[in-house]
Amino acid sequence: MTTSGRTPCSPSPGGPVTAAPSESYILGADPLRSLDLLLVNAPLRDYSRRPRTNDFTLPVLGMGYIATYAAANGFNVGVLDGEALGLTVSQIQQTINRSAPRWAGFNLLAPTYELSATIASGLDPSIEIMVGGHQAKAMPHAIIDDPRFDRLAALVVGEGESRVVELLKDRSSRSQLPGVMWRDRLLNSPVTGGIPGTKHHLAPDINALPFVDRRFFAADPYPTANGVLESAMVGARGCPYDCTFCGAAVSANPDITIRTRDPINLVAEMDEVNQRFGVTAFRFVDDLFLGYERFIRQCMAVFSDNDIGERYRWDATGRINILARADEKLIATLVQNGCREIALGVESGSERVLRHIGKRITPELTRRVVRRLTQHGINIKGYFILGLPTETRDELDMTVRHIQELWAIADANPGSFRASVFEFRPYPGTPEWNRLMMTGRYDHRQLLDYSAVDLTTDGLDEALRERDEFNFSVNIQFGEAELAYVRHKLVEVARQQHDRR
Repeated sequence: MTTSGRTPCSPSPGGPVTAAPSESYILGADPLRSLDLLLVNAPLRDYSRRPRTNDFTLPVLGMGYIATYAAANGFNVGVLDGEALGLTVSQIQQTINRSAPRWAGFNLLAPTYELSATIASGLDPSIEIMVGGHQAKAMPHAIIDDPRFDRLAALVVGEGESRVVELLKDRSSRSQLPGVMWRDRLLNSPVTGGIPGTKHHLAPDINALPFVDRRFFAADPYPTANGVLESAMVGARGCPYDCTFCGAAVSANPDITIRTRDPINLVAEMDEVNQRFGVTAFRFVDDLFLGYERFIRQCMAVFSDNDIGERYRWDATGRINILARADEKLIATLVQNGCREIALGVESGSERVLRHIGKRITPELTRRVVRRLTQHGINIKGYFILGLPTETRDELDMTVRHIQELWAIADANPGSFRASVFEFRPYPGTPEWNRLMMTGRYDHRQLLDYSAVDLTTDGLDEALRERDEFNFSVNIQFGEAELAYVRHKLVEVARQQHDRR
């Protein structure tokens, strides 16, 4: 049977899970009822081969929303987060089979697809399987044809809250639900459901959804280094930008209607999480929270009216081109309302590469934004990618120098700048994936052959332990610089960032 709420085996952000009965890995389910749905987030690696060392992982909010909505409709749902708990493939399979849910649901992502498929292949035949996530949307036919998903009953494209509930009510409803696919056994081919009047399932009213129930998360709320409790939230769904490497690119998500939450609704959730858990810090992880000026102004007006800056601190993702247009008063209002750190997708120090990947920014624009924000005391986390397609060695070096410039800018101001740098890897369905496939030089199996990169072989030691699970690669050279040089520069930047603490 399952256990409800957080369990003794749930890890603190300081280390991997310890041994515990497999049933206790399931979060949020009622142990006195049979399990209708077990949602499974596969790990980035099979941790039987290498223990998990990452000290932090964000909750799978999309899965949490589905679980919350299904529970609100009377179903008994649990979440098994193999990544947050650092579980092995065998542990996950045993947990699913012993808990015997009616349905097992998988969140399919390119880096975890192989492990998800392996887990699914070892499940009891009585368990129905549903899948969703970016990989399901990008490559539905390949998944339906994968013999490891031979018993797949429903592939849900896009936002799944209401369609998952309908499937739990009656499996046969899949023929009426838009964007739900499966293999027709008579025709031996994939089919898609949907009848007139059901498109509302594709874009749920995000202000009408119940606040995500955090009993489904292994480590949220979680204690930060200074002991403050923090929780993750989303303020919007969808992204209007078309960055070529990103799974959220608008061209890769034609089914997504871009929606922002009512700021009053956001404040109500913040207050509820504070009252229930004592949380005083929040992390907005969606692409649009500080990426849409009108929404920023609406939120800040409501935050000011509700004294958010006096009560809470928060981080958010942001867009450089939008923040560059913000006036000084708006930046100051962000600070007054509790903004602590903004994560920015900088990606490259080469203007040509930035044009190639559709970022709508320049290095000079980034320098100006980092200078303004850090002058106001806002900390910045910058994301960068090395080894992008068409990138020359000189352009890669420009990115490393750009990081150093941004460090220097922040060093002269109250706010700080930290860099998080990754090797390029292609994601199916993105514009960059499509460009690579159109060259005729790659097979999709090559571009999906993810493996972990152990940067310690280049002398990294402890510098990247906090994010070592996110260093994976398809081991293909896409730019001019050889992979050895790309990884050498990853280590160089990671060490310099580590030494700046």
